[in-house]
Amino acid sequence: MISEENGGMRILLVEDDPSVAASVIDGLVNASIDVEHVSSGTEAIARALSENFDLILLDLGLPDMDGQDVCRSVREKSRTPIIVLSARSDEIDRVLALEFGADDYMVKPFGMRELIARIRAVARRAGPADATPPTATQDIGPLSIDRRTQKVYVNGQDVYLTPKEFGLLAFLATDPGAVYRRNDIMSEVWDTNWYGTTKTVDAHVAALRKKLGNQEWIEAVRGVGFRLGVPDS
Repeated sequence: MISEENGGMRILLVEDDPSVAASVIDGLVNASIDVEHVSSGTEAIARALSENFDLILLDLGLPDMDGQDVCRSVREKSRTPIIVLSARSDEIDRVLALEFGADDYMVKPFGMRELIARIRAVARRAGPADATPPTATQDIGPLSIDRRTQKVYVNGQDVYLTPKEFGLLAFLATDPGAVYRRNDIMSEVWDTNWYGTTKTVDAHVAALRKKLGNQEWIEAVRGVGFRLGVPDS
């Protein structure tokens, strides 16, 4: 069943530990997933930006540079989904990786069944969503959101967002002014199997505010969640 759902998928694995890489490659190949393997951050960036991959599996502890820097460099020019695979279990590492553009975070050691399930979930969310109708661009003041092309503009200027950032903004824009709870945001925008804290939402909100150019675009409602509104300034 897994092989049928993932047939044709091409993944870039960035891992410097040969034993871990071999184990992950075997598991993905058994699931009929094509895997390309690199062991350094420099090569990972070069391959990710010059070739077409459906998803990147990224270790943080690389020999030449930190994986978070790789994530940030790739995300600046590519929307390819990224799942971080790391032995770092601290919450700050998870939050930073997600803030730099990762779509999910798994702590080593992990099971292949869970990894493949997360790959499916992330790829499904990043790919064309059947549930998203090809509606016209939604305008909220100077903000324009095109769900069909996943393009966002502020005052006519293109704003580059990661897939998760776009998903978060589009969800909040479903009903501008309405307050959405953090748990509801996690359930809708992130995979329902996500086991991290809701501080992930706060990290993405902070990134969105910065990219939209005004903190007032997204208001935090203490003890509840967030709402989207047009800034006064």
